Amino acid sequence: MRILQLTQKVKNKNYLDVTEVAGEEVSREQIQRLCNRYFWAGMYCKSKKVLEVACGTGPGLGFLAKIAKEVVAGDYSHDLVEIAKLHYGERIKIHQFDAQRMPFYDCSIDVVILFEAIYYLQSASAFISECRRVLRPGGKVLLATANKDLFDFNPSPHSYNYYGVVEMRDLFRGHGFSTEFFGDTPISTVSIMQKLIRPAKKIAVTLGVVPKTMSGKKFLKRLVFGKMIPMPAEIDLGKMPPIDPVIIPSDKPDRNHKVIYCVAALVSNG
Repeated sequence: MRILQLTQKVKNKNYLDVTEVAGEEVSREQIQRLCNRYFWAGMYCKSKKVLEVACGTGPGLGFLAKIAKEVVAGDYSHDLVEIAKLHYGERIKIHQFDAQRMPFYDCSIDVVILFEAIYYLQSASAFISECRRVLRPGGKVLLATANKDLFDFNPSPHSYNYYGVVEMRDLFRGHGFSTEFFGDTPISTVSIMQKLIRPAKKIAVTLGVVPKTMSGKKFLKRLVFGKMIPMPAEIDLGKMPPIDPVIIPSDKPDRNHKVIYCVAALVSNG
């Protein structure tokens, strides 16, 4: 209840208008994607010191804390940080900071996670430079991002630049990282309704009439996804078993998946 009250108090501030918080209605697919990406990330986080940047309200932090040696997290938004702290209490250290200027020592982190947020950064290059600084030798950056190369792609409000597979590969390569890519939520497996509505969505995006806020999108989500369910404060993989992503090539745009994952491994931090 206190989380919902705090959410109402700070509505439409600091990315609250584009971030799902506990108790809000979301589609089952959204929660499935949450579970998918944190389970995938977990394979790289076992017994590691993990930093989640732009953690939002932290729905995956509890899962990561069970498998990592240590988890720290943070977000640019003071309000989102407060919601996350309210849920986790003393379990996890959560800070407010800018992903482009991270308050951590050099060579102090094993894995940096950034999910569905690279497009909110004014300088993705600055973020990657910071990752190179704070990562230990052999450290990794794990990214998940909406796939801009789908024909009906709809950019989020507050976003700066979206990066597809090829752009992300080149961006990380310029900072001394090697990359691997994976695709999540294949277009071929979405509902008949989603497939039928894609051309109409493309037209709406082109005309700029797609609702921009979470509240504005709720009606459309109910139409497309059917019954909505409450967003959990903390994911439970036991209730929604994750689905593994598939390897995709790095030399061409992917047009088959809603979400792109990237593992960027630090080749050199010298």
